Amino acid sequence: MPLRSLKPVTPGQRGVVLQTSDDITTRHPKKSLTKGLKRHAGRDNKGRISVRHRGGGHKRRYREIDFKRNKSGVPGEVTSVEYDPNRSSRIALIKYADGDWRYILAPQQLQVGDAVIAGEQATISPGNALPLRAIPTGTEVHNIEMNIGRGGQMVRSAGGSAQVLAKEGDHTLVRLPSGEVRRLHSECMASIGQLGAVDNKNRKHGKAGRRRNMGWRPSVRGVVMSPRDHPHGGGEGKSPIGMPGPKTPWGKPTLGFRTRRNKSTGKNIIRRRGQK
Repeated sequence: MPLRSLKPVTPGQRGVVLQTSDDITTRHPKKSLTKGLKRHAGRDNKGRISVRHRGGGHKRRYREIDFKRNKSGVPGEVTSVEYDPNRSSRIALIKYADGDWRYILAPQQLQVGDAVIAGEQATISPGNALPLRAIPTGTEVHNIEMNIGRGGQMVRSAGGSAQVLAKEGDHTLVRLPSGEVRRLHSECMASIGQLGAVDNKNRKHGKAGRRRNMGWRPSVRGVVMSPRDHPHGGGEGKSPIGMPGPKTPWGKPTLGFRTRRNKSTGKNIIRRRGQK
């Protein structure tokens, strides 16, 4: 999917670079597969901000995506490729032979009229879903389950793909886009192919207002704050942070400081990201 620049008839359009919408075949989602999306502005169930710099933005309707791909053996046909405001990748509307309709994540090379199917007997073609034990080594996959039957949780954003490396008994080694190598049970499902909208990472929003429309509020650097508001604040003029390492607004180390404490799933990480 190529990128396009706008003719700068206004200052806000001078630096903007957007994706083309040539791959989108319809502007209207299937109403029965959408529902209202309540906005929480980054607040948890206690009303406290747990994710900063979120709020506002345009209203959205949530598209219900079939992450589980549990219609085993039922063939389906791609009827449209659509834009989803809730994710960076495109989605495809599938009409199954039994009359059911579902949305799936749309990989590259998946077009209207193509056939998709899930199950162990499916072919290795974009859009099909199989258990990891039935996928040959070296195959690019996305929408990978971490637990059997829970649905895909990894590799779901635009341009993402993981690679099946090897089989070890009841488990399969998969290399994720971050470079991490993880051991997964071979009964976990995964979809074939690399997700579309590969140039999503090369977009330039061009103006702050576009980010506000997407639901992102302004972020202020700590070095321009006062000492009471941020550990990096204070000083006359431009000054360094004045401490051994960068800190969060609450004084905790950041930018590379490891905070992972999940020992239950850490045993399945064969090689961590960033390691040679």
